[in-house]
Amino acid sequence: MESKPISTSAGRTDIIRMTDQEFHTLTSHIKEHYGIDLTKKRILIESRMAQELHRRGFSSFRQYMDVLFQDTTGQESMTLLNKLTTNLSYFMRENEHFQFLSSQVLPYLERTRKDHVLRIWSAGCSSGQEAYNIAMVLDEYFGSRKSQWDTRILATDLSMKVLTKAKQGIYTADEIKDLPAKWKDKYLVPTADGRFKITEKIHQEVIFRPGNLMEPFQYKKPFDLIFCRNVMIYFDAPTKATLVNKFYNWTAPGGYLFIGHSESISTTNAPYTYIQPAIYQRRS
Repeated sequence: MESKPISTSAGRTDIIRMTDQEFHTLTSHIKEHYGIDLTKKRILIESRMAQELHRRGFSSFRQYMDVLFQDTTGQESMTLLNKLTTNLSYFMRENEHFQFLSSQVLPYLERTRKDHVLRIWSAGCSSGQEAYNIAMVLDEYFGSRKSQWDTRILATDLSMKVLTKAKQGIYTADEIKDLPAKWKDKYLVPTADGRFKITEKIHQEVIFRPGNLMEPFQYKKPFDLIFCRNVMIYFDAPTKATLVNKFYNWTAPGGYLFIGHSESISTTNAPYTYIQPAIYQRRS
C-alpha cells in the first residue's frame, strides 16, 4: 500500500498520509537511533513533513525513507529531527534550579572538589540558553575566585541547526527578557541589528558539541553536574530508564543530575538520592 496524498479544495496536494507500515518503520527507526518515541504522533509527522516531501518531489513516505536510510552523512536524519522535535529553550527556565545551584550545590562542590575542577554537562542544550545561564550562575557565585577554577561546560545536542545558533550566542530582546537587568548589562552586548551577544567571558566557558544520548558516552571523566532538562519527555519509560542509568554511571560521587520539572525518574533503576523536585544526587 502506498502513501496517499490529501488534496485541498483548490486541487493542490498538501499532506501525504502514511501507511501503517510506513509509520511503523519510520517511528521504529527514530526510536532505535535517537530514543525519541513518536508512536502517538502520526498526525504531527505527516503535517510537519508535508512541505519537505513536496519540496523534494516525493509522492510517498516510502520514497522519502529510501533516501533517509541510504544517507551516510547523517544530514537527512538531522533534517528529520529538526522538523519533528521542538527545541524550546529560554534563559532562567525553571529558575529554582539555578537558585539551588547557587545556594546549595556550588558551596558543596567548592568544599569537596580540591582540584578546583568542575565537570559540567548540559545534555540536550538546544540553542544554548541553559549552558550560558549556568556559566552566568558560576561567574556570579565564584566572583573573584573564578580564575582559580576550571568550570567550563560541555553542551551537546543532536540538532546542528540549534547548535549553530548556540555557538553564535546571539539572541533577540524577547529571548533575553527573563534575565535579571544586571545580568543583561554584565553578560550581554548589544549588536547593530538590535539583538544581544553573549560576552566573550561567558562564551568561552561553553564548549558546544554534537551528541546523541542513545550512543555510548565516551568522556574522560564523570561529571559533577549533569543538566538534562525537558529532554526525556520524548522518551518512553524503558528508554528513559536506560538513559538515567547511563547518567548515573557518568555522575561523579557527590554529583548532581537536574531534569525538567515535568519529568521524574525511578531511583530503582539508578540509585540517585532524591533531593527536591527534579534534582537528584549520586551519594557514592
